[in-house]
Amino acid sequence: MDEKKDRGFFGQPTGLRTLFLTEFWERFSYYGMRAILLFYMYYAVTKGGLGMDRTTAASIMSIYGSLVYMSSVLGGFISDRLLGARRTVFWGGVLIMFGHIILSLPIGQTGLFGSIALIVIGTGLLKPNVSEMVGGLYTEGDPRRDSGFSIYVMGINLGSLFAPQAVSSMSNAFNFHAGFSLAAIGMFVGLIVYWWDGRKYLPEESLHAPDPITDKERSKFFQRLTIGIVAIIIIIVVMIFAHAFTINNVITIISILGIALPVGYFIMMLTSKKVTKVERSRVFAYIPLFLAAAVFWAIEEQGSVVLALFAAEQTQLNFAGFHLSAPQFQMLNPFFIIIYTPFFAWLWIKLGKRQPSSPTKFWMGLVATALSYFVLIIPLMGLSSNGKVNPLWLVLSWGIIEIGEMLISPVGLSATTKLAPKAFRGQMMSMWFLADSAGQAANAQIVKLFQPGNPQNEIMFFGITGIVTLAVAVLLILFVPRIKRLMAGVN
Repeated sequence: MDEKKDRGFFGQPTGLRTLFLTEFWERFSYYGMRAILLFYMYYAVTKGGLGMDRTTAASIMSIYGSLVYMSSVLGGFISDRLLGARRTVFWGGVLIMFGHIILSLPIGQTGLFGSIALIVIGTGLLKPNVSEMVGGLYTEGDPRRDSGFSIYVMGINLGSLFAPQAVSSMSNAFNFHAGFSLAAIGMFVGLIVYWWDGRKYLPEESLHAPDPITDKERSKFFQRLTIGIVAIIIIIVVMIFAHAFTINNVITIISILGIALPVGYFIMMLTSKKVTKVERSRVFAYIPLFLAAAVFWAIEEQGSVVLALFAAEQTQLNFAGFHLSAPQFQMLNPFFIIIYTPFFAWLWIKLGKRQPSSPTKFWMGLVATALSYFVLIIPLMGLSSNGKVNPLWLVLSWGIIEIGEMLISPVGLSATTKLAPKAFRGQMMSMWFLADSAGQAANAQIVKLFQPGNPQNEIMFFGITGIVTLAVAVLLILFVPRIKRLMAGVN
């Protein structure tokens, strides 16, 4: 449809509504589950939990998030080479729904790890390809693109906003499993919306793989897949016989893989004969943006682990006549994004070609991210081990880091679609999610250093993390001119 005529959704293509609603319900299910999952793992069995060690539960939360985004590589490959984006998204949603259904059943750790497997694969199929389809709604020179991605991100965060309150209320009223069942229902609604609306408003090309796999390549793919599966089985068997097959050791291996995988992916794209000279230059430009994004996501994703523990153990939950619960703080992330999105969407349109470049927006976002941790040091100074922090400090911290997210997340999504080589469109979007995966893979080890309830430890944790983030921002500032040249005409 002509871009001048297709303005059926707040001046954007009507297909954006379909993808907006699909992600709304997918994020409702995912963040509803995450709001109570940490507490489900470490609460005592008598309270309906699994009774796991708190540090192990925190590491599992981080590595779970890493695996979810790591699997986007699989989703990108299946979309680009086998099914096309639209079908890949649908089947991903089906797996997610069944993952939540399993978690809603009282079958202990078996249910936990079974649901993790299904949700990890399903989200990997769904997320990168929904985002890639958003980019496909716009022509290369359409100035609505960044604004459209900002609106799309608002849909993500609307689902994330309502989920923690709804799911935690269901959990408190009944039990954890009732809360998880509500997440399953949310994904089911998302699938219906996607199937019904998508037939009319999503482009025909989303049904087809842009780079269909050949018979020769298919044989090679299944050969490599078989080798990979056998290698994993061998590693597990060796670990079992060596008495090393523990949750912590598995987490460590996945952490290493989460960082190594994007390195291998960049090498593959940069050496591919399908990538032109100009496209290769743009991939090189994407590397520092990827590294900056990984640092950002490492801190942002600590909101559901580090700050969740901080809220539960170190924050005044009886405040101004209200009784707060730790899961409710997970609403702050999407709340601020919803507040900020209209302003940033308007700002980028208002500035037009005068707006800062993508790398400039990135370093500004990192500065905000560092500040969000620095402010948490203030109420901890001089606080006793039994003291509690005013919850408004957490509100302020989230309010600041979400400025960083508005400068990095929608901008990064948009930049990824613009810098992607034609033969790797879906897989390049997977690279964007691998930045989140790498950040959370590192988190799985970093969160072990956090000791909620110990003010001195918390000051060190927030301070060092903030300083490292600020240092990365300074390095990015120095490289902005070089990155802009490598982007070869893309802003």
